[in-house]
Amino acid sequence: MLGYIWQYVYTSFLRYWVKWFIRQATGKCELQRICSGYKPGATRATKAEYSLQSSKNQVLRQALKTNKDNLEQRVDQIMQEKNIKPQKDPLFKESLTVCLLQITGYSSLYVSVEDLRKEVFSSDNPEHEAMLLKLWDLLMPTVKLESRITKQWGDIGFQGDDPKTDFRGMGMLGLINLVFFSENYTEEARQVLSHANHPKLGYSYAIVGINLTEMAYSLLKSGALKPHFYNTVLGTPELQHFHQLYCYLAYEFDKFWLSEEPESIMQFNQYREKFHNNIKAHLQDPDVSLILTVRTKA
Repeated sequence: MLGYIWQYVYTSFLRYWVKWFIRQATGKCELQRICSGYKPGATRATKAEYSLQSSKNQVLRQALKTNKDNLEQRVDQIMQEKNIKPQKDPLFKESLTVCLLQITGYSSLYVSVEDLRKEVFSSDNPEHEAMLLKLWDLLMPTVKLESRITKQWGDIGFQGDDPKTDFRGMGMLGLINLVFFSENYTEEARQVLSHANHPKLGYSYAIVGINLTEMAYSLLKSGALKPHFYNTVLGTPELQHFHQLYCYLAYEFDKFWLSEEPESIMQFNQYREKFHNNIKAHLQDPDVSLILTVRTKA
């Protein structure tokens, strides 16, 4: 309770005067101190984001909602509001621009991911069908698919004869992630599939992949992935960066599952939650980087 009271008192009353005093002592505003005092990455971007969010200045707060086209103008407005002279601090504009690209880009990435999640797989869409068949060819290059609807889909972990029923909930996002992993990390994806078909430690490769897509989506939605993207993308994160995160989760979950040696696939939810907690713990590290370090075609 005392912690909440102190936080309220500090943010509501003391923070302004502390910032004012430090500016008088150093000659730099809070944003300048953040941009010059921290290396590019999660710590700098997170502190800049908090500084802008908590500012009473509307120009600073609105910068968090800007887009790429207006970003330079927003930075110039901030510099004018805070009386920051480029001659005295030549690196500030570039540093703040990168921070804003990361911060606003994260929000844009979530919108793009959400759009894919809402896009329902349709057998009437040739692009959807082609992507599904591409997944088969990438994972099972030596096995011919007998027909579009067949029990063979079980070989790569779908539950029924028609995989489209398994994409519900994650929409096209789940399929795109599966294809991205298989296309850009083909050797690793086939290795994971072989582990998934293990007689004792096996699991449903495709279904688990869709489940891990939901995990990645929920982490993105909650904001938990900000440190990862702020550390690994010095600019605007794009969809490919989200798909690459999925590849990391798919590869690492396979290693985790094999090392844990579950007695049965019926324990999947238990181990999924343990893996999820491990990832969330990694994301508490300000230097976190959830990058799959094996060879890639991308």
